[in-house]
Amino acid sequence: MRAVALATCLLACACSTTKDSKKDDGSSGGAEKLSENIRQKQAGNEKVTEFDLNGDKKPDVWTYTVPGKSADGKDIEKLVRKELDINWDGRVDIARNYDEREQVEREALDLDFDGKVDQVNYYEKSIIVRKERDLSSAGRPSLWLFYEKGKLVRKERDTNGDGRVDYWEYWENDQVDRIGEDLDGDGNVDKWTKNPNSEG
Repeated sequence: MRAVALATCLLACACSTTKDSKKDDGSSGGAEKLSENIRQKQAGNEKVTEFDLNGDKKPDVWTYTVPGKSADGKDIEKLVRKELDINWDGRVDIARNYDEREQVEREALDLDFDGKVDQVNYYEKSIIVRKERDLSSAGRPSLWLFYEKGKLVRKERDTNGDGRVDYWEYWENDQVDRIGEDLDGDGNVDKWTKNPNSEG
């Protein structure tokens, strides 16, 4: 139960403020594969430090640092990656990458605990801007979520598994405003459905 609560908390923390980083042209592009192993290989210059948070004498957090310089020129160890085992099975479930300022810029999630990436969250200045998720276990994104100023503004889906977006949800005031559907597979919206309860 504690692992489930921790996982829920970590995923909720990833849903903070955002800024849309993609063009609003109805195409998300190919994006990266999500079937990669969540645990990355240790680079030659990385130093790993292990932590045992639950006291079972097994590591459940791994931090990776590299030599760097502070603003005042002092030698420091800069955080570049962090891996977390949130259900304490000995395998990584969340892998975070950090930028030059030690702010999270990418977060990979293994949602079904099989050792493979199911979702990737992208950040700008530690603020979530986009999520990409594999809903069909095809090894590539089939759902894209875009955020702006802390609000979900758009969802895009590939509903038939052909690698192209064919379903769009536009959100306003925390609810769906309108839905677009591509019915003939040409990448363009053929049908719009307006939420009757939406303002405007």
